[in-house]
Amino acid sequence: MSLTAAELDELRGHGDPIELGEVEDIYLPLSRLLRLYYEASAGLRETVGGFLGEQIRPAPFIVAVAGSVAVGKSTTARVLRTLITRWPQRPRTALVTTDSFLYPNAVLEQRGLMARKGFPESYDRRALLRFVQQVKAGSPQVSAPVYSHLAYDIVVGESQTVQRPDVLILEGINVLQPDPAGSLALADFFDFSIYVEARPDDIRQWFLRRLQALRDTAFADPRSAFGWLTQVSVAEVDAFGTDVWKTINEVNLVENIQPTQVRATLILHKAADHAVTRVRLRRF
Repeated sequence: MSLTAAELDELRGHGDPIELGEVEDIYLPLSRLLRLYYEASAGLRETVGGFLGEQIRPAPFIVAVAGSVAVGKSTTARVLRTLITRWPQRPRTALVTTDSFLYPNAVLEQRGLMARKGFPESYDRRALLRFVQQVKAGSPQVSAPVYSHLAYDIVVGESQTVQRPDVLILEGINVLQPDPAGSLALADFFDFSIYVEARPDDIRQWFLRRLQALRDTAFADPRSAFGWLTQVSVAEVDAFGTDVWKTINEVNLVENIQPTQVRATLILHKAADHAVTRVRLRRF
């Protein structure tokens, strides 16, 4: 166990009380499992290369992390990235969130989709699929947009660059969505996928607690799109969060996100205290 308490503090998301003990019990073994898959993929590549009589260039190992808003998938992704970089192979590991592929607010407004931000149709799925395809193909450099949770929008003129990583972690609520047209989907390029689940009522409570925490931190920044929440009462913030949960997040969870968990390689189930209490691994 090489992760320290100070490092975990930096990786922990708002309202996610993950502790070192849980990292050691859950995420360290999961990192080991990922390493086994990573090493097996290299062995398979060599075997296929031998069959074809040619050397096949290594392809990035892609791990997907899916789950509801506020379920803790971002913390999961960050912890795994840190643990993966400490494997004996010291793989170059990149972390990208699908938020970067949301359409800009101006486009969402033009299409009447602002109230459905986060739903599958609010993402530039073509650009996201193209990004993953290019990374998997071993392109030397692939760029993605930058999303600001502070501004609640894509940042104009900024991009993040991924330079041929050994491991790419792609985190987002809809990464396991099938393609509506029945053609290639993101999941076709994943080597391993993780779904973080919990009871919807528990996630709702976590979402409301996170909103209150952000009210006293990030929302106080003058650049925040939700600065107005710092000027109203705690009860009004709760009322706003409850409405957002019922009309947007819960609907998206039930209709679009939750059904995709059957596509995951592994499911982490969280109890009401945010602790992982059950792990389910697909064996076939």
